[in-house]
Amino acid sequence: MTCSKRGSERLNRRDFLVRTTLAAGGAAMISPAAVLGANGATPPSERVTVGLIGPGLMGSGHLHRLANDPRFQLVAVCDVDKERRDRALATTEAAYDRAKASGTYKGCAACVDYREILARPDIDAVLIATPDHWHATQSIDAARAGKDVYCEKPISLTVEEGRRLVEAVRENKRVFQTGTQYRSAHAIRTVCNFVRGGGLGHIKQVFALIQPLNDFIGWRFKGRHEELWKGAAESFFPLDFALPAETPPPGLEWDLWVGPAPWREYHPFYHSNPSTGVVPWSFDAAFGAASSTWFMSHSVDVIQYGLGVERSGPVEIIHPSDGNYPTITCRYANGTLLHFVRGWHEVKTLYRAVPEDARLAGNFGGVFVGERGWLTSMYGGGRLEGAPESLFEEMKLVRTPEVNIGGNTHHANWLECIRSRRAPSADEEIGHRTSSVWHLLVASLKLGRSLRWDPVRETFPAEPMANRLLSRANRPPWTV
Repeated sequence: MTCSKRGSERLNRRDFLVRTTLAAGGAAMISPAAVLGANGATPPSERVTVGLIGPGLMGSGHLHRLANDPRFQLVAVCDVDKERRDRALATTEAAYDRAKASGTYKGCAACVDYREILARPDIDAVLIATPDHWHATQSIDAARAGKDVYCEKPISLTVEEGRRLVEAVRENKRVFQTGTQYRSAHAIRTVCNFVRGGGLGHIKQVFALIQPLNDFIGWRFKGRHEELWKGAAESFFPLDFALPAETPPPGLEWDLWVGPAPWREYHPFYHSNPSTGVVPWSFDAAFGAASSTWFMSHSVDVIQYGLGVERSGPVEIIHPSDGNYPTITCRYANGTLLHFVRGWHEVKTLYRAVPEDARLAGNFGGVFVGERGWLTSMYGGGRLEGAPESLFEEMKLVRTPEVNIGGNTHHANWLECIRSRRAPSADEEIGHRTSSVWHLLVASLKLGRSLRWDPVRETFPAEPMANRLLSRANRPPWTV
């Protein structure tokens, strides 16, 4: 079973909205077979039917997670790249070989256009692992189509589209989980709950990493088109480098890949097979969010969770040009400062916040410095660190050689909340506030000055130039 593949057969946006509105609105009167448990289908109390949109490098991990969990049934995969689409379909079919032999397997659809998945009444939820510029649009469309959503981070490229996503999820009473799974690892969650509960006393400072664009470009595209990378060394936010146009490879629907983003001609630095790594598009302003895409969404999520401010955010972005702090900094209402540093050594050399012999390593979290000591919440650099040692005894936390991120409960939490209709651990508001921190940093960096922020009204008071940076127009017909 496959979805339509030719452009003439795809749903246009108007037809899609009509069909999904009818499907969502009629759900109370006409229940799909999956809901009733008819014709051998498993009721949602036992299995949730899911469509995967974007089975690339990140998406392939989600595919294995869904296809090998008997509580889910992966019934559709979608990608604008035929090679990835075919690979995802073959992997899914192989995972369900046993069910196929028993006659209980009903097949998996392979779609080019995600709207065909959303128009199906037998799909309960979707997992979105597409490039960043698609996250908000596809999540909003999914919510309006009556689907629960798991969406990779960052969930938006502007504050405005993030807020629209939140509104769509709430208006349609959907369950939304952001893919910031580090908060769901036991050790990191233990540290965050300890900090949140006052275990370190008042938190004076927190530190997280930020990476200049040139570091990513130099690693990923070293020696290629060097004449185009002007400004990359000085910039922390994505830029438009006007890469030379190339012919899209066969099987790639490039217009649909670009979707709502500002138009770019195809170049393999944005998308290629085989991929040179995750999130290749993230250096370009049309498609990605640089450090926020690479790791900062995870870091900010974990940090704001620990600070207890994940549903609000900072009240000021302090630019280094003010001379108050050597790196760009967020200030929260209680006075806590979140400093962004280019390397962990700056925590010692620029801020002198931890002892010289402190071991700081890893990413996807931060360093909390409070009245009673300091703690790390990072992954990928060995065990968690902190001082005094008695803090770990208070937390009853045994420090293993590495944080076990594979033991996180993020997908399970999403599934549990689909059934209970409760808010997941990283719901739409939390995902929006996490992504927003990056957008605020970018506004300050672009304007070269500090900015006050109203987290309730989500505006920069008396800053019209900064407020213009909170939104951008989608390329027609992809309006939300």
